[in-house]
Amino acid sequence: MIADFANFSMAEDSTRKTTSDLEETTKILLRRDLELTKIKEKQDEDLKTLDEIAKQLIRRDLELSKVQVEREEELRELELKTKDLEQVRKALMNILEDIDEERKKAESERDKTLSIINNFADGLLMIEGEFLILCNPQAAKFFQINPQTLVGKEISVLKKDFPPLAVFFGALSKKTAPFRREEMALGIDFFPEGFVLEVSMISLSANRWMIILHDISREKLVEKMKTEFVSIAAHQLRTPLSAIKWILSMVINGDVGEITEEQKDMLQKTYQSNERMIALVNDLLNTARIEEGKFINKTSKKDIVALAKNIFVQFKERAVSKGITAEFIKPSVRTPAINIDSEKISLAIQNLLDNALEYTKQGKIVFKIEFIKAKNEILFSVADTGIGISGAEHKRIFSKFFRASTAVKTETEGSGLGLFIAKNIIEAHNGRIWFESEADKGTTFYFTLPVKEEFDTFLKEF
Repeated sequence: MIADFANFSMAEDSTRKTTSDLEETTKILLRRDLELTKIKEKQDEDLKTLDEIAKQLIRRDLELSKVQVEREEELRELELKTKDLEQVRKALMNILEDIDEERKKAESERDKTLSIINNFADGLLMIEGEFLILCNPQAAKFFQINPQTLVGKEISVLKKDFPPLAVFFGALSKKTAPFRREEMALGIDFFPEGFVLEVSMISLSANRWMIILHDISREKLVEKMKTEFVSIAAHQLRTPLSAIKWILSMVINGDVGEITEEQKDMLQKTYQSNERMIALVNDLLNTARIEEGKFINKTSKKDIVALAKNIFVQFKERAVSKGITAEFIKPSVRTPAINIDSEKISLAIQNLLDNALEYTKQGKIVFKIEFIKAKNEILFSVADTGIGISGAEHKRIFSKFFRASTAVKTETEGSGLGLFIAKNIIEAHNGRIWFESEADKGTTFYFTLPVKEEFDTFLKEF
């Protein structure tokens, strides 16, 4: 029993021990399970963390890929820009080379221009604002001044320091209206006697002017000598021609005895030829007086319409005898009297009417006068249906001794002075003259005479 008990006790102890070991083992296993659970949880967390890190790495890889692509694109753009810049650089180099070449050409042209300016036969002045910015040696020679002392100075200072320039600019300032070309006789105080400059002004910009000075003293002297010769010759011819006219008239009228009809016819032709010579001499004398500036002697207030009508009455008889209709159209309103040299204005009107009659073989001549109140002037027109004037000859029609080709063919005689004289008479009265014409379609000459301010009262009452 004791043995059994002992065995039982031993068995029980063994069982307890085993149970204790199991418990211990169980605890150990539980702890391990807990640890494994924790480890697993940690591993799960680590896996999550790794997964997140992997995702971040993938995102970074994607971003890096994008950045790399962008950088590659930027590199390509940089390469293109580099090529463009290289092309631009080459283009700029070419431009710089061209600029350098053009600069050399410009310098060469400048040197040529300066050489031309310095050796130019005419004087050159350039004014900018109130300053003289250019003066070539010839201009300085005219004024007997060193050009280096002139350039860059104010005009007012130059006028004070250099009397010849004061005379020149004083004469220039008297021109109230802009002009392109005009003669200036500067007197003998600082210039030689008979010294005449032809002054041309060219506007280069709003405040810059080029003045060209051409010495025409010799030309004016020659012109004066020619005018004096023509005047003397005409005066010398006038007396014998008048004597011939008087003698022929006496013979034709039978004052020195009877003559046959055949002799009378021949003398009539001689008389007409002598009349043409007298008319030519008178034209030459008038031309000489025009060139001497002594043509318009005295003016007085005249009724221009009445004067023109009296001229037309005599003209109409000649026109009718030639088989041509002549019409006079007077103003539709009362026209004021104007100050004119009636003898010279009559000559101008007569010349225009004579031309119309000479070069019209058939048709009509109309002499019309109008009072243009708006322009304060009287307009005259002489219209014919004659041979006309070709367009190529329009510019020369008022030139001295010029006759249109159609006129030469139609009428062999003529001095070519009638229109020159008429133009100078009208312009001496501050009027204008012009014409409209076509070959074989007739011609209309127009001219105006201004109504002076003294007739303002008349115009207000009108």
